[in-house]
Amino acid sequence: LEAFRAAGAATLSSDEVVHDLYRRPEVVAAVAERFGDDVIRADGSVDRSQVGTRAFVGDGLRFLEQLLHPLIATARREWIARERRLDPPPALLVCEVPLLLEAGLVDAFDAVVVITASEDVRRARVEARGQDFAARAAHQGSEADKVARADHAYVNDGSLDDLRAFVTSVVQGYASVR
Repeated sequence: LEAFRAAGAATLSSDEVVHDLYRRPEVVAAVAERFGDDVIRADGSVDRSQVGTRAFVGDGLRFLEQLLHPLIATARREWIARERRLDPPPALLVCEVPLLLEAGLVDAFDAVVVITASEDVRRARVEARGQDFAARAAHQGSEADKVARADHAYVNDGSLDDLRAFVTSVVQGYASVR
């Protein structure tokens, strides 16, 4: 998202929305009831890494999706409405939705931009975060399907400057249409 912001787009990160949701008392209570009190930090928020290790066991992921997806959708709609009320409104609104295809949200947006990477690079990035690549990949659509459904796609195996150049060209293309 940093590259989109640098190119002048207003952005919303679903991941940041989830961070905020994991501080809401009703969400914290539901997560603790499902996964146990030890997934709650001393400050009362949900420990995402602890939940992440348990989410891929049994129906944990389905539980989280049913709990969080409606709340994320509401936050996204509210953000879009706020941004559109600005004077002037941003030239482009970008919503980062990691599970866009899996959640069936492709048609909710005017365009889909996929930033992907080769499997080796994705595996290394996931494992560097201490996560199980195979478990996560099993719950996601294929990268080929994501790229095929995208209006724009970029394989992010190169430099940050290359990624920024790609994003800038996409943002400028859409901003000029407005």
